[in-house]
Amino acid sequence: MDPVIAALKHSFMITSFVFFMMLVVEYVNVQTRGGWARIFSTKRWRQYLLAALLGVIPGCLGAFTATTLFGHGIISFGALVTTMIATSGDEAFFMFAMIPREAVVLTLVLFIVGMLGGYLVDRFKWSFGAEVPGGLHELPLHESGACHCFNAQDIIVQFKQLSAHRLGLILGLLFILITLAFGWVGPQEWDWKRITFFSGGLISLFIVSSVPEHFLKEHLWDHLVLRHVPRLFMWTALTLLVINLLKNEMDMAHLVAENYWILLGIAVLVGMIPQSGPHFAFLALYVEGSLPLSILLANSISQDGHGTLPLLANSKRTFVVLKILNLIWGFMLGGLGHAVGL
Repeated sequence: MDPVIAALKHSFMITSFVFFMMLVVEYVNVQTRGGWARIFSTKRWRQYLLAALLGVIPGCLGAFTATTLFGHGIISFGALVTTMIATSGDEAFFMFAMIPREAVVLTLVLFIVGMLGGYLVDRFKWSFGAEVPGGLHELPLHESGACHCFNAQDIIVQFKQLSAHRLGLILGLLFILITLAFGWVGPQEWDWKRITFFSGGLISLFIVSSVPEHFLKEHLWDHLVLRHVPRLFMWTALTLLVINLLKNEMDMAHLVAENYWILLGIAVLVGMIPQSGPHFAFLALYVEGSLPLSILLANSISQDGHGTLPLLANSKRTFVVLKILNLIWGFMLGGLGHAVGL
């Protein structure tokens, strides 16, 4: 496939799913008036536990969710670090398929190291100027009275007096659902990942169809559609296009060297790329017996799949700080693994 078309299609899928997650977070927060967020914000250890669980979910869904929660100030920067250390992106699917026993061990190690890493970042304030993207420190709430987001009579009236904002969102979501249903974007088979994408679209369609006009315009249209979606799509597409073009010119096999520390450095640096794909080379080399487990572990720690692309779109400094911390943890654990013979 043409790299430009591939980048645009992938960016469309990523942007759509992140929009689903952001929309649901906005909706739940307003419905509960932030109560659910306080469950995680009041106890820091709960944030690390939640973040680690999100991270070890195969694929990028958990990482996208954590980025969304961080973007709204619900979890700390340390908790975000926890998720990004714990996640291996799409490579986790292949690890469980090709090396299931080692994949379980790696997942447990990533879970523990992620929680430890996140705790240390918050404990010693190793954020180095990282901030909540866009200066948004909490989810916006309706301060004047509760938001009655589902009322059958109101829904009928809203559809009779259909606004341009609601019509645009409904048509946009229907278009996304159609592209997912026919496999034009996203997974080609109806696996759990595609079902999750599609379910997120259906939930988003319900929310857009049922919420009052005030919520729809201020929270969904003005806040998400106008402020976040264009910037997210632009940076995601640009990043994926550059990566696709570079990937066509690189042969990962030629990067393997006999010197362990050079190979470890390469594995960690490649892990910094916010993309699933180049990392498959390290898994393949490990399966062939050409690579030690410690190198695969280091690469798994430093890489996040697509999970950090939304962060890159909103806060370049936070993205860089997060990636550097991932690099440090990956190099340290790779070195430790080498020392104990992994």
